[in-house]
Amino acid sequence: MFIQTQATPNPATVKFLPGRDVLAHGTAEFKSPESAARSPLAQRLFALQGVTGVFFGGDFVSVSKAGDTDWSMLKPMVLAALMEHFSLDRPVMLDTPTPTTPENSDNGPDSPLIAQIRELIETRVRPAVMMDGGDIVFESFEDGIVYLRMQGACSGCPSSTMTLKSGIENMLKHYVPEVLEVRAAPSS
Repeated sequence: MFIQTQATPNPATVKFLPGRDVLAHGTAEFKSPESAARSPLAQRLFALQGVTGVFFGGDFVSVSKAGDTDWSMLKPMVLAALMEHFSLDRPVMLDTPTPTTPENSDNGPDSPLIAQIRELIETRVRPAVMMDGGDIVFESFEDGIVYLRMQGACSGCPSSTMTLKSGIENMLKHYVPEVLEVRAAPSS
């Protein structure tokens, strides 16, 4: 088994590509060892000193590290853990992740405006964000403001604010004049 690695725009996160499916549907994010109870793979990765976050996409695993941890020490340990896990064909998840997409908005969950915003995020934004080892989730649209939650490599990335403001906000304003601003959703 050969596992590729890719740097992400977030220097604290590396994307690992095991050359096989990681999750059949959706994504899963774990921000602490306690949150990883439903994933044997995430638990194994959190057992490595310096791991602060794990994110699963369809065909990749993003791992975030503590600021005082050096990738030259951590990366070989992550690679070994991934190789062992996938070689032994162990489950990634004990249950199927359920995507979180709150339906809070002034316009109701099924309004054409919300549907248009979701469609733009899904088709124009998510693929690019996932290439960088993360994900972006629509949270709500209230009073002209779109709230999005960044996950994986994008969560805490130094360039995530610029991505939200310069990239996503400008694109949404262009296609949906009702959008006045894009903000990161408050952490839950």
